Amino acid sequence: MTSTHRHIPWGALGPWIALAVASAFFATQSDRFFTGENLSLVLQQVMVVGVLAIGQTLIILTAGIDLSCGMVMSLAAMVMAKLAVEANLHPVIAVGGGLLVAAAFGLLNGLLVTRFKLPSFIVTLGTMNIAFAVNQLYSRSQTVVNLPPALTAVGDTFKFAGTEISWGTLLMVGLYVLVWRFLRDTAPGRHLYAVGNHPEAARLTGIRVEKVLVLVYVGAAVFYGLAAMLSIGRTGVGDPQAGQTENLDAITAVVLGGTSLFGGRGIVLGSLVGAVIVGVFRNGLTLMGVASVVQTLITGILVILAVLLDQMSRKGAR
Repeated sequence: MTSTHRHIPWGALGPWIALAVASAFFATQSDRFFTGENLSLVLQQVMVVGVLAIGQTLIILTAGIDLSCGMVMSLAAMVMAKLAVEANLHPVIAVGGGLLVAAAFGLLNGLLVTRFKLPSFIVTLGTMNIAFAVNQLYSRSQTVVNLPPALTAVGDTFKFAGTEISWGTLLMVGLYVLVWRFLRDTAPGRHLYAVGNHPEAARLTGIRVEKVLVLVYVGAAVFYGLAAMLSIGRTGVGDPQAGQTENLDAITAVVLGGTSLFGGRGIVLGSLVGAVIVGVFRNGLTLMGVASVVQTLITGILVILAVLLDQMSRKGAR
């Protein structure tokens, strides 16, 4: 069984060092970067991808990957919006409906991976397209507006030390702390690492590998549903076109955070740092006036470097 504290790519401090270096660089390029207002904006911009990355981390820790997360999030958000506006249901019930839809996709992914032994890449590529099609049919490609304030409350802000902070940012950080404690301090969390590190060895120790995997996919999908709630709070609408790049952004955050794509190694808090790294780069480059296409180019280079370092660390550990 692999400990959560061993064999972390780049070392546990790697993502933090990268974040500090990037922040120091952009602070020299713009006086606005280190203002409270701008840093709060960075966190608001990454909170949706940050919560998606929690679910993605759980799956990648088991040596899987989920390409459907962005589309499942978008569908769940549309379900929440339409239930609240068109069905006139209480926002809590509407959110519950969206979470159930997301969880159903997670269950489907988990069963296809475990019962039929299909690669997670292929399974989630298929369910990504299914979720997209269902979303377009269900929404008729129309944006849902005039959402009740209670449904968008997580997008509201409060003032702390003169800076406007989003409630969604606090929710994201709280979820990371809860999942970090779960993975570090509970037997199911350690089982998840064991399955990702060596499924057969985990099975021989009595761990029900298939059950763990199904629960991981369902649990990850619940986080996609929570990300949908944050997306609604941030934009104030149910947008059927949302989620089309968030799957890759979430994977980017996880990889930059030091979680190995080969499974069994990583710390979920690193994914939060990875999401913030992407947010800092995009924000800093925007302040510098760099075109968005160049920002995408730099993000791609960062991902390749992160995977390269992970590969090198694996070879060095052998």
